[in-house]
Amino acid sequence: MWKAAITELLATAFYVFTLTTTIISILDSNVVEPKLLVPLAIFLILFLFLMMTVPLSGGHMSPILRFIAALRGLITLARAAIYVLFQCAGSVIGFFIHQNVMDRQTVQNHSLGGCTIDGSGATTHPLSPEIALILELKRCKELGMAMVCAVVAASLALAVFLSITVTGRAGYGGVSLNPAKCLGPALLQGDRLWDGHWVCWVGPFFACIAYYGYSMHLSKESSDLEEKEEYDIVRLARAWKV
Repeated sequence: MWKAAITELLATAFYVFTLTTTIISILDSNVVEPKLLVPLAIFLILFLFLMMTVPLSGGHMSPILRFIAALRGLITLARAAIYVLFQCAGSVIGFFIHQNVMDRQTVQNHSLGGCTIDGSGATTHPLSPEIALILELKRCKELGMAMVCAVVAASLALAVFLSITVTGRAGYGGVSLNPAKCLGPALLQGDRLWDGHWVCWVGPFFACIAYYGYSMHLSKESSDLEEKEEYDIVRLARAWKV
């Protein structure tokens, strides 16, 4: 457990630092097509981090998956709390390093890559797209871990590309579903990053509870089918139970 928790801490810290600094550098470089470079950077960084962390902890880097696992009884609430605590600590550490290695003006211009709530109530997650990764062990054996990680990284990069294309904002990565990544900038910067920060926690956790309630009312036939096809989220999470 502690090995996986420490892995999540370090992975979260280095992931948010690497991703945020890279994307800020792209946005400030005045390149002609940042809309293409940002998804490409996300794909490369995420793929490398998944390859390194999946064998050790599952490569989750998100409190949401641990919460789902706790609801389904796959891990205890105490163990889930430890994982979430380490992920949040990793986020704070990663953004603290980022805050101190970049000049103050750049940090202010990009809000430290944090999550904001704009005037219309829409959640934005500039520079820090989240991932809720669940990998199934058998799929890794069938297709190879590199292929599975590449597919996951490509799907996130594509989602970010579509968000950027629709909004026309190269720094917009879509709605935030990873509260740990939002916590670091909110604690370090405060102000508008902290205002409404509770939404980044309450929304995803209500989604987890809704999923839990839905999964409990699935018919036996549906559950068997999902397990047979290996698409059931709980079955997939169980493969990486520590």
